[in-house]
Amino acid sequence: MESERVIAYIGIGSNLGDRAGNLLYAVRGLVEASFLVTKLSPIYETEPIGIETELPFLNMVAEIRSEAVTPSQMMARLLRIEYLLGRTDKSLKRPRTIDLDLLFFGSIHTDSPFLTVPHPRLHQRKFVLVPMNEIAPHFVHPTLRKEIRTLLHNCEDTSSVVRWNPMGLSADAQA
Repeated sequence: MESERVIAYIGIGSNLGDRAGNLLYAVRGLVEASFLVTKLSPIYETEPIGIETELPFLNMVAEIRSEAVTPSQMMARLLRIEYLLGRTDKSLKRPRTIDLDLLFFGSIHTDSPFLTVPHPRLHQRKFVLVPMNEIAPHFVHPTLRKEIRTLLHNCEDTSSVVRWNPMGLSADAQA
């Protein structure tokens, strides 16, 4: 019997410590957790939303493929990666070294006390939609039945989401 391969999307964010290094370690953690990372969005610097901090985040989205895993099993692996990277406080309103969110798990919809997929607020957050649009603009949200690019276009979030430049140069200085 062949196991079913699923494509999932993971939101990755960090606003404490070496933010870029934390993202890199998170991607490495995905690989070590037996996920095949097939696409990575560019990194964006974003202002915190609903968090008790002024520290900006670095955010990106990863497309991964996996076989023979349920959404809950995938989320358990993501939580383990967070723990190994120093995130022990799962409070929603605190700064974090790393945050891994299961955004989509194929076209599956699940809602339990442990996990809701698709992520319930992703369509309201530019810091997720902008990087997701870079790697999967035509992906259709399984419950809203709209492409990511349409969700981004209709998103009312006005927070700052700017492609990250590790050298700190303006777009004019880069040219």
